[in-house]
Amino acid sequence: MTAIIPTMPADSSKEGVLIGLDVGGSITKIIGFREDRLLRQARVQANDPVASAYGALGKFLTLNDLKLEEIEAIHVTGVGASYLDEGLHDCRTVRVPEFDAVGLGGLYVSGMDRAIVVSMGTGTSIVYADRKVIRHMIGSGVGGGTLLGLAQVILNVRDFTSVGELADLGDLHRVDLTVGDISRYDIPGLSSDTTASNFGKVGDHATPNDLALGIINLVFQSVGTAAVLAARLEKVDQIVFTGNLLHVDQGRQVLAGFSSLYDTHIKIPEKAEYATAIGAALYQGF
Repeated sequence: MTAIIPTMPADSSKEGVLIGLDVGGSITKIIGFREDRLLRQARVQANDPVASAYGALGKFLTLNDLKLEEIEAIHVTGVGASYLDEGLHDCRTVRVPEFDAVGLGGLYVSGMDRAIVVSMGTGTSIVYADRKVIRHMIGSGVGGGTLLGLAQVILNVRDFTSVGELADLGDLHRVDLTVGDISRYDIPGLSSDTTASNFGKVGDHATPNDLALGIINLVFQSVGTAAVLAARLEKVDQIVFTGNLLHVDQGRQVLAGFSSLYDTHIKIPEKAEYATAIGAALYQGF
């Protein structure tokens, strides 16, 4: 449970910069506030969380022409935050619960007062958030790590750009089994193109492009289904998606289809990738 969401960071002042640092499984994101103004964000990819945290901080300071003495505090979150036992460069460093950062950031970047917030990173976390309460609902091991792992095994590529480029020329009808494939009659509430079984139709005729699109569809449909169920459980019709995985255009299209199929408002904010870092900066629960 978290305090009421602020309209600006509690620690910001005319002189100080408040930083939010999201140290993920493979990518670290950083963003900062000076008063109520967001500064330029940065991201660093590295396997070592300590190295990535320091690298992200250095990159952020350079991009924004800042000095260490201008930093008021650094709020860190994410799975890699547990490795940052010492303060970064002797700056005041506060560890923020990740689910609180997910909820706070999701509401901030979406401009919503109440929503299910989904963070799609290496794995996926789903939280309920409003202006007074943030509650972790469920998580899933299906996420960006799943997409890249399957792409490595099946397609011998391991980056989002390559998978997306392959998927651009893919045809799901050669991979997924649809409702229209198995039913002669219309099913109320479901179109004939609705997926009945991911990879349920795949065979020797499927090309690498088809398989790439099938992998993306599998991951985003799995996460989208869990998010819709969470929204229905909480009687919320707003779902905010955040995280690195939203760079995959075909995944965004899958989520747009979910919005129509389940009559739910799905929003992917402009700064979706940096939402958790923003939420860390906004956190006041310490």
